[in-house]
Amino acid sequence: MSGFFRPMAAILWKDLLLELRTRDVVASLFIFALLVVVIFNFALDPAPELVAVTAPGIVWVAFAFSGMLGLNRGFVMEKEQGTMDGLLLSPAGREAIYVGKLLASFLFMVLMEIMIYPVFAALFNLPFFLPSFIAISLASTLGFAAVGTVFSATAVNTRSRDIMLPLLLMPVTVPVFLGAVKVTGNALAGEGWAASASWFQLVAIFDILFLVVAAFLFEYVLEE
Repeated sequence: MSGFFRPMAAILWKDLLLELRTRDVVASLFIFALLVVVIFNFALDPAPELVAVTAPGIVWVAFAFSGMLGLNRGFVMEKEQGTMDGLLLSPAGREAIYVGKLLASFLFMVLMEIMIYPVFAALFNLPFFLPSFIAISLASTLGFAAVGTVFSATAVNTRSRDIMLPLLLMPVTVPVFLGAVKVTGNALAGEGWAASASWFQLVAIFDILFLVVAAFLFEYVLEE
C-alpha cells in the first residue's frame, strides 16, 4: 500500500506547497466566486421570497465556475512548468497521480467555498451554519473534482483547453449540481434531512461510480 500512498501524498503535498508559496489558485477561485455573488446581489432584489428561490442556484453557479477555473489551472501549471513529463516518468502509479491531483483540487475548492459562503450568506441574509448544506457541498465538490481531474488532464493537451473543459465537464456533472441545488434549497427552507435523502443518495452514487471509473480511465488519458 505504501507504493500508492507515498507517491499520492507526495503529489498532494507538492501542489499544496506550491499553492502556499504562490496563492494563485485559491485567490483566483475566491475572486471569481466573489464576483459572481456580488453581481447577482446587485442584479436581484434580495427580498426574502426571491432569495429563497434563487439563492441555491446562485451559490452553486459561483462554486461551479470558480471550481472549473481551478481544475483547469491544475494541469496547465504541470504542462507549462514541464513537470508533467516528470510525473509520467516517475515510478508512481497512475492511480496515485490521479488521487493526489484530485485531493489537491478538492481541498482548493473546499477552501474557496469556506471563504465565499459567509460573504454570500451576509449579502443575502441567510443562515451561516447549515449542516445539510455543508454535507452536500463536500459530497458534490468531491464528485465534481473526481470527474474534473480526468477531463482537465484530457483538455490540457488540446488547443482550446479553456473551452474544452467546460464542454466535457458540465454535461456529465449535471446530476451533482441538480442534487446540490435541491438540497441547498431544502436547507434554506428549513427542511429536515429526510426531505433531501434521495438527493444525497444521487450524489453519493455519482461520487462512488465516477471515482472508480475516473481512476481506471486516468491511465489511458495520460498515455494519450
